[in-house]
Amino acid sequence: MTVTTALLSFALVAGLMTLVPGVDTALILRSAVTRSRREALLAALGICTGVLLWGVVAAAGASAVLAASQLAYRVLTFAGAGYLVFLGAQMIYRSFTRRQPGTVDVGVPGRTHRAFGVGLLTNLLNPKIGVFYLAAIPQFTPPQSQALLMGLALATVHVVLSLVWAGVLILGATLASRWLRTGKAVGIMDRITGTILIGFGLRVAFSRP
Repeated sequence: MTVTTALLSFALVAGLMTLVPGVDTALILRSAVTRSRREALLAALGICTGVLLWGVVAAAGASAVLAASQLAYRVLTFAGAGYLVFLGAQMIYRSFTRRQPGTVDVGVPGRTHRAFGVGLLTNLLNPKIGVFYLAAIPQFTPPQSQALLMGLALATVHVVLSLVWAGVLILGATLASRWLRTGKAVGIMDRITGTILIGFGLRVAFSRP
């Protein structure tokens, strides 16, 4: 297997993984509909940064600790689950306390940078991504190739695919946001997204390695 073949094969796997709706999709759509394209893009960049870091960490062998240590895996799992539940509950709470009957203003200074941090933490606190790369890198690393460089290359492929898909989501959500960016619609969107985040958080907490 050559490097090109390995990257193309991994692109297929990563592409399918990217298309599966999850927390990342919910965060990007929510930011694009209720906030702005810039905030949605920063959330996507935060998510992709987390993917890239996990790829490097896995290639360096650090994520082997997650596979070998049940305690380390569970600690990170519960931290991630707790963060998702907190984030979801916060969205639901704010949807009921927000007093904006009219159109919602977007692009609030300081809030866009928070979107990047939320996207980054959502991925860094997900140990399953690290385990995924730990399993994928040996399978897609050709003989005589350096694992660290190959891990970085594989993660870069995943990031590119994620950014392309995020662009599609943001474009579609932006077209619909003209009708959905009212106070009532934003509240409903926050409640739906918050419920999804809480659901994923509970699923992560009670899932097995």
